[in-house]
Amino acid sequence: MLNTQTSISINWEIGPIFRAMLRNKVGAILIALQIAVTMTIIVNSVYIIVERSKEMQRDSGIDNANSFSLTSVGFAENYNVPISVEEDMYALRSLPGIVDAIQINAVPNSGSGWSMGLKTQSGVEYDSVGTAVYMVDDHGVNALDLEIIAGENFAPTDISLRKVGQVKWPNKTILTKAMAENLFPDIPYATVVGKTVYINDTDPMIVVGIVDKLQAPWVGWNNLENAMLSPERMDFKGSRYFIRTEPGQRDTIMKQVEKLLASSNKGRLIQNMRSIEETRERSYRGHTAMIKILTTVMIILTVVTALGIVGLASFSVNQRKKQIGTRRALGASQSAIIRYFMLENFLISSIGVILGAALTIGLNIILVNTFGLNRIDWFYIPIGMLVLWLVGQGAVFGPARKAANIPPALATRTV
Repeated sequence: MLNTQTSISINWEIGPIFRAMLRNKVGAILIALQIAVTMTIIVNSVYIIVERSKEMQRDSGIDNANSFSLTSVGFAENYNVPISVEEDMYALRSLPGIVDAIQINAVPNSGSGWSMGLKTQSGVEYDSVGTAVYMVDDHGVNALDLEIIAGENFAPTDISLRKVGQVKWPNKTILTKAMAENLFPDIPYATVVGKTVYINDTDPMIVVGIVDKLQAPWVGWNNLENAMLSPERMDFKGSRYFIRTEPGQRDTIMKQVEKLLASSNKGRLIQNMRSIEETRERSYRGHTAMIKILTTVMIILTVVTALGIVGLASFSVNQRKKQIGTRRALGASQSAIIRYFMLENFLISSIGVILGAALTIGLNIILVNTFGLNRIDWFYIPIGMLVLWLVGQGAVFGPARKAANIPPALATRTV
């Protein structure tokens, strides 16, 4: 019986509410538009934040927590790169606490590296698939903490020496699972082992192994897991080393390695020593900044919208004191007065969130077409509508309670 009476009361109040809104339609329209714009920005911002957060949590394929990198730059006239690298690798791999160490041309997720195109057929008329290139020796798989899921690792005899300006490539390679599937989408990745791919249009490379996962240096690249290993050491003045340590020993080993390398060869400089976690943090700074900016914008918009609703409701209460007092004098309860203003706000908010839903979809289409973002998941829109409804109801409750506390005798006096 109580629910039926409440329903009848609400239906009876809708008419007066609409008439009151029409008398102050500018304010109601502005609040509805503010809610619509707020919802549009908040829903798309939340979706972007979630997407960016997921990207930052992607598995790089390597042991981030226990690895670091550095650069060894030779400057002495008699500095011999191959000999220096060989001596460094022997010393590093012998150091207690180090799992493995390698010379490498690029570090995953660092933002800087090499890229090439691989083909399944030689010749310029065939399309290539882009891939990140990591030049490593036979310790590369272990140092990077990769898992060979098909085929085998490089043998020591496979490793060649790359000179500056060299264009010829080794005749073997190891691919990531993602790269193998992109090159040969119609066959199981394990059967790619033994097949020939072509680099530089015509240079053949036999796939000797497949690793589970290894990300490219460029975190914003759509084909982030397209990567290949090339069995090479480099005769470059600037050599990058990648070192993996036992769990929990990275920071201690970093200090030992810097001291060891600095003292072992006075003809070079040790630079850019960073943990892989720091390297990833640097590469994802754009994502972090965007998340902070969007979060700040959402908070500000929500507060401004709530204040707008409070302002409109307070103005409405002050304008309708006599009407409220009359209703109170005729027997309307305080809960009925509160319900009236809550319902009024709900109707205004409903118009705003319905318009906001349309604008949210429209903005997402623009973002998808302009910036290549993914389409928003459907459930973000009803959640956004619910949140804005709750914000509206929470914001209007204070003025509604104030209206309910107006004494009937005071409110009905002639001013």
